[in-house]
Amino acid sequence: MPHNVMQTYGRLPVRFANGSGAWLRDESGAAYLDALSGIAVCGLGHAHPRVTAALQKQAETLLHTSNLYGVPLQDQLAEGLCARTAMDSVFFCNSGAEANEAAIKLARLHGANQGVAEPKILVMEHAFHGRTLAALAATGNARAQEGFGPLPAGFIRVPYNDLTAIDAAAAAHDGIVAILAEPIQGEGGVRVPDAGYLQGLRERCDTHGWLLMLDEVQTGIGRTGAWLASQHENVTPDVLTLAKGLGNGVPIGACLARGAAAEVLGPGSHGSTFGGNPLAASAALAVLEALDADQLMARAEALGERLQRRFREGLADEPAVVDIRGRGLMLAIELDHPCGDLVKRALDDHLLINVTAQSVIRLLPPLIISDDEADRIGDQVIALVRGFVNDAR
Repeated sequence: MPHNVMQTYGRLPVRFANGSGAWLRDESGAAYLDALSGIAVCGLGHAHPRVTAALQKQAETLLHTSNLYGVPLQDQLAEGLCARTAMDSVFFCNSGAEANEAAIKLARLHGANQGVAEPKILVMEHAFHGRTLAALAATGNARAQEGFGPLPAGFIRVPYNDLTAIDAAAAAHDGIVAILAEPIQGEGGVRVPDAGYLQGLRERCDTHGWLLMLDEVQTGIGRTGAWLASQHENVTPDVLTLAKGLGNGVPIGACLARGAAAEVLGPGSHGSTFGGNPLAASAALAVLEALDADQLMARAEALGERLQRRFREGLADEPAVVDIRGRGLMLAIELDHPCGDLVKRALDDHLLINVTAQSVIRLLPPLIISDDEADRIGDQVIALVRGFVNDAR
């Protein structure tokens, strides 16, 4: 690897040169089936024709002007996102971490406007909201936080999927202004909450006058079979963050708000030089159009169910499998022991997967995969798990 690149990643021994659909090719021309989508980013796969055409057209016209001026494509994108999410306004940035930073700032300013001297936000154990300082403080991962203190204060951590803990925190602490949570925890192990949990969060926020802020950076843009994972539960947040799949590889993030929350940030209170520039906005608009035109969210839901069935059947007699879970094409197989080595084994088998929370195989394939590609992913993962477990015995 190049010595001039900071060694902040434990990179795998492969370098990709090009891609098409659900497949990537390395510098030697060898093909790999991508069941990770650049960590839930390339929901339309690689070199999608709509995105390619939009980027080519925009690159010939105008890349950037800054947010000192109006950006027509940004306006169109904001309108499209609000129509699909029931939100009122959007702040554009460049990543999920930036979107969550905007949400945290919004919540604090909302509290300050209400006379709360030290606003506090309820966050969850095992959460992941990014690696910038405030987002890292909200993240429930001590290893990721180690060495970066002192982190910003103002966060109260409670167990995920536990409404009783929310009630206890409300009774014990003054100054709470918001809850920040993932509808399904991604980095935390693809943890799917019980039915009614998100509705319970909504009800408590309404009761206490808090903002419900949902981090859908990984779960949004069709990944779970709906525009938002929270839509499966008919829950609408006050603040919503998006990124990853929104640009299909072009960096863009968004913090959306509705009602009173949409009026909190004003001129000078927040900003981004590159956020929502014409190039990024053109890519995101192409993503929204493709998801609608090709009915990919319905496909994601059906393919997710197909893969879960295949895993349950293929691993039914394997005692090392603790759980098989997920929603849409956000899937997990949890083992009873660490399985990080499976990532390299899968790479050797020309399949791209991920392991998170040490013992959870995470699968985030593109929404455009075919039935045959889904079955191939299923068969390869089953074989890999069986081989890995047998070797560990």
